[in-house]
Amino acid sequence: MAQPAAHPQRVVLHNEIHARPPEAMAAPLALSHVVMFGDATARDASRAHLSALLRDHHLPQPDAQSTHLRMDFGGFRLRWELHTEFVTWTFSRPFDSAGFGEAEPLTAVQAVPQDWLAGLPGQCLAALHVWVLPTREVQPQALTRHLLHEDTLVGSTIADGQGAVFTDFAIHADGSSRMVLLADGLPSRRLGRLVQRLLEVDTYRMAALLGLPEARESSALLGVAERELAALAEAIRLAGRDEEPQLLDRLTRLAGQVESHYAATHARFSASAAYFELVDQRLQDIGEAKLGGLQTLGEFIDRRLSPARATCAWSVRRQDALSQRVSRISNLLRTRVEIEQQQSSQALLGTMNRRQDLQLKLQATVEGLSVAAITYYIVGLVSYIAKGAQVLGWPFSAEATAACAIPIVAGAVWLSLRRLHARLLGP
Repeated sequence: MAQPAAHPQRVVLHNEIHARPPEAMAAPLALSHVVMFGDATARDASRAHLSALLRDHHLPQPDAQSTHLRMDFGGFRLRWELHTEFVTWTFSRPFDSAGFGEAEPLTAVQAVPQDWLAGLPGQCLAALHVWVLPTREVQPQALTRHLLHEDTLVGSTIADGQGAVFTDFAIHADGSSRMVLLADGLPSRRLGRLVQRLLEVDTYRMAALLGLPEARESSALLGVAERELAALAEAIRLAGRDEEPQLLDRLTRLAGQVESHYAATHARFSASAAYFELVDQRLQDIGEAKLGGLQTLGEFIDRRLSPARATCAWSVRRQDALSQRVSRISNLLRTRVEIEQQQSSQALLGTMNRRQDLQLKLQATVEGLSVAAITYYIVGLVSYIAKGAQVLGWPFSAEATAACAIPIVAGAVWLSLRRLHARLLGP
């Protein structure tokens, strides 16, 4: 069948709905989730690092444009995902859950080549060990004996009561957080989706908090800028005309600092807001409910993240408010300068009008003298003509002829100048 011309991104956009699909999982299962934060160079290096592991195990290399990969290495499985700001490495392997909690359990990352693991590109933002157990109930004492801290233990039922999850949101001696998931009777694909959501909660929680250090630093910088702006506003109120250019220069430099800081932090704060929303969405997806007297993951995260979330949001609002205040004061000072410029222009125009009046008066005087001078020269010519005409029989003397010609010549010269003015200046 004939096909119309396809959009060049059609296949890529269509396949986006299938990007990073969850894996089918079965308990008991140990997982280790590592999040490596880095710039574009580090993220590209992660693909080369993955290729090295695949090459060492005689496995096919990843595609140059791939953003996720799942591979079975025999002793463990690897799920690699390339995100906008970080790379996630999820290792998993089955384990013997008999006697779980009586000693330190095995982790999935222990099956990974340690030299290769130590060379993961980027900086570790989050690390989490998850143990999925094929049981419905477990005593909290068994979890707090060797796995989790009792004082920060949180837990809840999830997946409409078909499972339960426990964690302490603490970094243990091995540098990783820990989580225990009870998943007796959950279908494998639903279990895979549930595990992925729990891993994303921890990942996005840490990514969202990246805006907190910048918000704290921004608070100090914004405080200095706000005090400077208040001082400038008071100085503008009391300033004279000679001080306004210096104040306008200070205000322009302050506006540049505020906009530069906004541009440097806007992307981070926007990303943090998006990550906070993803955390909320993932917590809704797992369907939490209370379990005994323990806090749920959502309650714990909301209580502990709310101050950080509010700090980031408050920094954004302060930036916007400061930028608007700078703009208003700039407009006020600019209006004041423009009014004074208009007043100066009006005074200059008044001076120019007075000078023009003087010039017109001088011009009228000069025109009168010009009429007399032109009349004098023309009458002189008439006298010479009269003297020559006497030889031909002109009956009047040259002096009499010149005297009679004076008013006629003066009137003609004056009329000629008037007509010239009318032609040049218009009606």
